[in-house]
Amino acid sequence: MKSLITRELFDKVILPIYAPAQFIPVKGKGSRVWDQNGEEYIDFAGGIAVNALGHCHPKLVQALQEQSEKLWHVSNVFTNEPALQLAQKLIDNTFADRIFFANSGAEANEAAFKLARHYTIEKYSPYKTKIIAFYQAFHGRTFFTVSVGGQAKYSDGFGPKPADIIHVPFNDLDAVKAVMDDHTCAVVLEPVQGEGGLASATPEFLQGVRALCDEHNALLIFDEVQCGMGRTGSLYTYQQYNVIPDILTSAKALGGGFPISAMLTTEKIASVMHPGVHGTTYGGNPLACAVGCAAFDIINTAEVLEGVQKRRAIFIEQLENINDKFKVFREYRGKGLLLGAELQPQFHNKARDFLNIATDFKVMILNAGPNVLRFTPSLIIEENEIKEGMSRFAKAVEKVVNS
Repeated sequence: MKSLITRELFDKVILPIYAPAQFIPVKGKGSRVWDQNGEEYIDFAGGIAVNALGHCHPKLVQALQEQSEKLWHVSNVFTNEPALQLAQKLIDNTFADRIFFANSGAEANEAAFKLARHYTIEKYSPYKTKIIAFYQAFHGRTFFTVSVGGQAKYSDGFGPKPADIIHVPFNDLDAVKAVMDDHTCAVVLEPVQGEGGLASATPEFLQGVRALCDEHNALLIFDEVQCGMGRTGSLYTYQQYNVIPDILTSAKALGGGFPISAMLTTEKIASVMHPGVHGTTYGGNPLACAVGCAAFDIINTAEVLEGVQKRRAIFIEQLENINDKFKVFREYRGKGLLLGAELQPQFHNKARDFLNIATDFKVMILNAGPNVLRFTPSLIIEENEIKEGMSRFAKAVEKVVNS
């Protein structure tokens, strides 16, 4: 019997801010998803870099089931064991001394930007509030984070924006120098721009920005919401650059599919905060943190982290096979399994077409802007699944090219 829950219902009951595919996924296991009709898809999208261990990983399911029978929510009037356990894991494996938990990347970034301004105001001057950010960046959908993000299409149309935010070109150290001064509170960047086309920061750029921040007593904030938690082959991407931020934000893969985010910082910077300055009702809830602990313990292993680069090589080999035949890709971007394939000029503005047609051939991919295809699969996707999914994707490419 056909389900009463149809794709058409979406258009009637959901705020019209998304344009989802025409099928409705109802079940996932590993890197495969099934829709209402039992059709199977191979998932190269990973819930936008969220499902780092695929769908319904047994260790995550077990953690959720066990915690669901103990304690779900107590608010931040009280603490809980899973939150403290996950915080300690993050501290033990990063530069951080203090952790703030929230529910989404936007919330983690909102907290980071508020902390940065509060710190520089308290320590230096009430006028030290300027935030330097970058064109094509994406930091979330709250009004503050969308204003710091460097894409007008997301921030225009909502009235006056928060002030004292300046955008400059990514990877352009001279542009940062030109606007950097002693009123600068923070420089905010993604080591790999997630929504902005998957451009990676150069080592020279990150090292130069770190030096400028030190010179002007400004904080360096790394948004690793998308590129963190093993996605690029190290626990966090900053660890590949030998550049340590003052604040780092993490979300998406942190919960392996369960909503959770974190802001990481040092004791020195955290010292300006006190009870009541910031908060969140659900942040650090036992369910999310229990799943986060399970995901962390699996991702933060040599087997998983080293496997990321091996899988990237297989993806690129398969993309090259497609490109040899259809000549659609100009270059490959990103790091690890935050992988972008930039389209040739004749296919510009068609990234969404590739995404939509790919679903007709039972493979799920993403785009990163109008000209880049994005692949963010499970970090533990099997080699045969990569090859099978790419075989399906090749048929989608052929259809786009010949249309």
